[in-house]
Amino acid sequence: MFDGRFRAPVERAVKPVGQALRRTGLSPDHLTIAGLLVAVAAAVCIAQGRLIGGLFLVVLAALPDLLDGALAKASGASSQRGAFFDSVMDRLTDALLFGGIAWYFASTRDPHLALLPFAVMAVSSVISYERAKAESLGLQAKGGLMERAERIILLCIGLLFSSILVPVLWLMLVLTSITAVQRFLKVWKQAAIAPVTAARIEQRRSRRQSRRVARSDRVTQVRVRRRPPSA
Repeated sequence: MFDGRFRAPVERAVKPVGQALRRTGLSPDHLTIAGLLVAVAAAVCIAQGRLIGGLFLVVLAALPDLLDGALAKASGASSQRGAFFDSVMDRLTDALLFGGIAWYFASTRDPHLALLPFAVMAVSSVISYERAKAESLGLQAKGGLMERAERIILLCIGLLFSSILVPVLWLMLVLTSITAVQRFLKVWKQAAIAPVTAARIEQRRSRRQSRRVARSDRVTQVRVRRRPPSA
């Protein structure tokens, strides 16, 4: 929800920061890795019951994730590899943070509560998979009540007011489940009226194969031209 409504204003706001970071020689991958390392520290703090310290580190870990895109655009380094790396690190960061909460519950509260953050993480994975699978089929599955930005915001509220951390996680689980259903129905409706998807996928594969063959032919031609003439 926030991603769709506020992405453009946020990107405009952080654009000058991206330009400044470009002059430091950092790459977007450096920021992504820095965010992951801070998330590890946040997870350890939360697991040890230092929730306010964990909150500070969660916010700090979100900053590189906010700025790596701006740096990629400023430096012209946007790529499929970078987008893939960033997405995978986001999933790993989420797993670390919710794992830290599970450890905290198991150590200081009712161990059964540890299942709650795992449930949130499981349904969040379904949301991510729905989007990835839909896009691989040429469909679109963005949006919903509880995307990653909303989950991080709710998590920060729960860490700030530890007395409501459990209710916050229950609310997150309910809204995340609703989002999973929303995305499922969205893709289901698109698939019902979309052109033959299999044909699209096969056409895409054929184009990729054609490009690979063309590249191979060019490499072969270069090698033939460089080969010394036989005596």
